[in-house]
Amino acid sequence: MSLLETDDLVVALEKALPELAEEHQADATPWQPHDWVPWDKGRNFAFLGGEDWKPSDSDTSDEVRAALLALLLLKDNLPSYHRILAMYFPAFSDWRQLVGTWTAEDNRHAIALRDYLVVTRALDPVDAENRRRIHVVQGYRQHEEDVKDLRPMDVLALLAVHELQTAAFVKVLRGKVSDEVLAQILDKIEADDASQARYFMNFLGAGLVADADAAVNGIDWALDHIDVIGADIADFDEQRKLFADYETEQTHAAIAKAIVDQVKLESVDCTSDEAKAAKERVLALAAKA
Repeated sequence: MSLLETDDLVVALEKALPELAEEHQADATPWQPHDWVPWDKGRNFAFLGGEDWKPSDSDTSDEVRAALLALLLLKDNLPSYHRILAMYFPAFSDWRQLVGTWTAEDNRHAIALRDYLVVTRALDPVDAENRRRIHVVQGYRQHEEDVKDLRPMDVLALLAVHELQTAAFVKVLRGKVSDEVLAQILDKIEADDASQARYFMNFLGAGLVADADAAVNGIDWALDHIDVIGADIADFDEQRKLFADYETEQTHAAIAKAIVDQVKLESVDCTSDEAKAAKERVLALAAKA
C-alpha cells in the first residue's frame, strides 16, 4: 500500500533530482567507445570483397563467446528499459537528467562491445545481428500485461537491481577474458553499471523518505523478479549452460545486501503489514550474502 498517489510520489522524487544528478555526474567517468576498438585488426567481409566469418576466425572460448553475446544482447535491449523508465519519468521533462543520462551512458556499452567483437571476429556477426533483431523486437516487459501493475518505485528498484546484476555478471566475465583490450572494455562497462546502480539506489533512498512503504515494496518486487542474464534470449539454452555459474543465489543475495546497505533499510519504518513483510524478506535475502 502506498501513502502517496503516483503523481505526488513522482513530484516528491523530482525534488531530489538536481542533487542526485549532480552527484552522479561527479561519480561517472566519461569514455569514448571508439578508443577501445582495435581497428587495425579489422578486414572486410564478403559483401565488400573480403571473407565472411568462420569459426576458426575466433580464438575465444565457447563459454566466453556465449557470455559476451548474452551481455551484448542485454545491452542491445536498452530501448525496452528506457521505455519502462520513461513510464513515470519522461525524458521530455526534467527527468531527462535521469532517463537521458542513463540511456546515453548505457548505449555506449553495446557500441563498444559490438565494434570490438565484429572487428576482432570474436563471434559470428550474422548470428549476433539476427539475434539482436529478434531480441529487441521481443523486448523486456513490452506487453501491457507486463507493466500494468508497475509503480514508480518498482521501476526505480528494477533498474537498480538490473545495474547491480549486470555489474556482477561483467565482473565474473572479466575474469575469464585474456585479451587486454576486451578486459578494459569490460572494466569500463562494470564501472558504468556500478555508478548507475548507485544513481538508482540514491533515488530509492529518496523514495524511502517520501513513501517508505512504496519504496520497500518496490525493492522487494524487483528482487523477487530477478532472472538470470541470457534467460530471455530465444533459442539460447545450450549457450546459457556454458556460463550458468556466473550467477548464483549468492549473487542475488549480494545485490539485496548492496541495496540494504546503501539505503540503510534496517532503520526504515514501514506502516503497512505488506511493507513490513516485504522489508523482512529483503533483509533475509541480504543476510545470505
